[in-house]
Amino acid sequence: MLSYRHAFHAGNFADVLKHSVLTLVLEYMVRKDKGFTYIDSHSGAGMYSLKDEYAQKTAEYKDGIAKIIAALTDENFPEALTPYIELIQRLNTENSELEIYPGSPGVAKQLMRRQDSAHLFELHPSDIQHLTEFCTRWKKSHVKQSDGYQGVLGLVPPPSRRGVVLIDPPYELKEDYAKAVKTIVKAYKKFNSGTYILWYPVVTRERIHAMEKDFTRSEVKNLLQVEFCLQADSDEYGMTGTGLFIVNPPWQLKKQLEEILPFMKATLGQAQTSFTLQQLIAE
Repeated sequence: MLSYRHAFHAGNFADVLKHSVLTLVLEYMVRKDKGFTYIDSHSGAGMYSLKDEYAQKTAEYKDGIAKIIAALTDENFPEALTPYIELIQRLNTENSELEIYPGSPGVAKQLMRRQDSAHLFELHPSDIQHLTEFCTRWKKSHVKQSDGYQGVLGLVPPPSRRGVVLIDPPYELKEDYAKAVKTIVKAYKKFNSGTYILWYPVVTRERIHAMEKDFTRSEVKNLLQVEFCLQADSDEYGMTGTGLFIVNPPWQLKKQLEEILPFMKATLGQAQTSFTLQQLIAE
């Protein structure tokens, strides 16, 4: 279909959760000198202007990253969110106003080193052009306009045996829910020590339950699930929440999320806002 454009949603509450977790995972990876491989199955444009027509049309960032930054002086601001916020602030140093927001490749580029490599996949004809331009001076980045699911399976295990895989489909197709899980299960069989992050929207609860069942029936171990829902589940069309499945999370990530989630609820939440954090599959 290729109609989805993340530019409409850049910096929203789902991005806050996804990118704060990605930042913490990558920060953990760079603590060791040995290089690692980052694989992004649905990369988008790489970087987004919050002043362009797409972002301004929905203005979702105003109820996401903008509110988090506005709460920086809060005495309860969690330390675990600081690396993510500092990354956003570095990108906006020339202006006091929030104007730029990174996609997942933008987050990765800020944190990765010379010894680390990135493989970025995107199919959308406009976004692949933006992504290619964004990566022009990123020497160890490899951009491909091809299927990200197959791309992941073709790249694991990486030569370094250290890797982070982000699968972040738009879910325009219902098959993406099962396909995303299946891709991680297959990749895990080839590379069971990698960290895998799977983002999902909460639109229909039954599809999330199906993903959970697919994981629990597989050989995957050490799976953390986090979910942040602005509203209660609904049969009406629209995303009420967001979640992540994280295979082989850094050991401290669960504790960090225990700090982040209550703050997100207090800062971004509404009356019906809730969150969950569970070890879905033990180590």
